[in-house]
Amino acid sequence: MHTWAAAPQLTEPANLPPAPFAGEGPALAGTTLRQTVQISLGGRRIRLRLSNAFGGAPLPVTSVAVAHPAGGLAGTSAVEPGTFRPVTFSGRPGAAIAPGAQVVSDPLDFAVAAGSSITVTMYLAEGQASPAITSHPGARTTSHLLLGNHVAAVDLPGAAVTDHWYFLSGVETWCGPSAAAVVMLGDSLTDGRGSTTNLNDRWPDQLFRRLQHDRRTASVAVCNQAAGGNRVLADGLGPAALARLDRDVLGCSGVRWLIVFEGVNDLGTAEATLPAQRQVVEDLLSAYHQIIIRAQAHGIRVYGATLTPFGGNAPYDDAGGLRERSRQAVNDWIRTSGRFDRVIDFDRALRDQRDSRRLREAFDVGDHLHLNPAGYRALAQAVPAGLFLRPPRVR
Repeated sequence: MHTWAAAPQLTEPANLPPAPFAGEGPALAGTTLRQTVQISLGGRRIRLRLSNAFGGAPLPVTSVAVAHPAGGLAGTSAVEPGTFRPVTFSGRPGAAIAPGAQVVSDPLDFAVAAGSSITVTMYLAEGQASPAITSHPGARTTSHLLLGNHVAAVDLPGAAVTDHWYFLSGVETWCGPSAAAVVMLGDSLTDGRGSTTNLNDRWPDQLFRRLQHDRRTASVAVCNQAAGGNRVLADGLGPAALARLDRDVLGCSGVRWLIVFEGVNDLGTAEATLPAQRQVVEDLLSAYHQIIIRAQAHGIRVYGATLTPFGGNAPYDDAGGLRERSRQAVNDWIRTSGRFDRVIDFDRALRDQRDSRRLREAFDVGDHLHLNPAGYRALAQAVPAGLFLRPPRVR
């Protein structure tokens, strides 16, 4: 089942690998790419998922290895000596991934502990012959790039650094029969804008650590499938939530719960006119219903999170307050429609008691929309642990 995930996106020019790893020729040609990810549940065996979902050409991966990072740290280029394990794909050391496709590695005997980090190193001898490559820009974790084949190197001195993940989209592990996963479908508020690079303090990370402290929920994996700038209805930074639901939620293994916390960008990018806001609210509620029935058909319980305040944010907070009225209308529907299996009231957890249009100052990263680690902790605390006490029955 999935123990870690990152939603694949088309890499924007500003998020491409630094020179000389991307430019005129094939991207990442002759490059070693070392990345760390923090898994949720542990196990004795793992397998990787690599994605070429947005690649403009086949992605030839020459070789891949996993190891334990030095000191267990996220974002480090060093690994613990003697922990390297080569990864194979249908018995071969590498794989050629067609455009739009993904590849799942062979199972690998590699013990990992719950909440630990793993290092994934890959070498791309040929690179990808297209400027269009797949990544997850909002990694908030440092990756390392170095010319030459250094897959088995204990460290990568002199490597270039970037805070993005490339091609790596999932890690699965073999867990006990009681294990199950919750997936978060969201935007930058779940992707962790404002959180601390390499410290994994987004609200899904903090929720996982909280669940681990209760033996009744210690077998719940947490998979963050958020994408910064994402919308429910229309493509933008990444495909719309409606379009990526099958890949990023239903395509994950072991999923029993889905938390939907998305819609602020739909309201904020719609024109601040009464007809436009009425239309986006109507369309957003219909989209939520579509997500609910599609996920429930797979036996997944769907929890709706209310949209958090953005008063004072430019450009979302319009002078006439039309988008705020839309946010209130959406939240009223989430709370009272009965369509979601349960409601998580993030709005109530974060809003300023003196002005419900705004975030509490202690949680505001400074732009009046995104959160600091304390704000993400408040979101994690607002999720009732009882939502994950037993797997749901298939509807």
